[in-house]
Amino acid sequence: MQTHPNVQAVQDALNTADARDGSGAGCRVQILPDAVHTAAAAAAALGVEVGQIANSLIFDADGEPLLVLTSGAHRVDTAKVTAALGLTALRRATPEFVREHTGQPIGGVAPLGHPKPVRTLVDTALEQYPEVWAAGGVPRAVFPTTYAELLRITAGTATEVA
Repeated sequence: MQTHPNVQAVQDALNTADARDGSGAGCRVQILPDAVHTAAAAAAALGVEVGQIANSLIFDADGEPLLVLTSGAHRVDTAKVTAALGLTALRRATPEFVREHTGQPIGGVAPLGHPKPVRTLVDTALEQYPEVWAAGGVPRAVFPTTYAELLRITAGTATEVA
């Protein structure tokens, strides 16, 4: 079966970063039987807690992309993030803005594998889980990793986002 170019880009980025999962093995993108567009759907498909899903949300932060990797157990408090980063405005990005900056569709945005690095915040709520799951470039693709690895491979900033 042919690998989708987005999935291959994410796997290549994981390999380059020597990214690890919760057991210490190399991260491998997995293709689920069906698309998982929500944290609840992803958690159900994987048999994990919804909080273990690292939602990749792209925001328009004063015209620049901002990736917030947030626990599926809660929503991003945009006022809190706006204030913490000293932004004028933080808006949910349009599908076109997301694709322009990540090369990936909403529902499948991975933490990495983008055309160029995107400023990233990693929700501190993910730290409580020994393993978390992130999207792999398309809505059916996911990979396991850890909070510490998400911080490392994205050069992200640990942030309380809810």
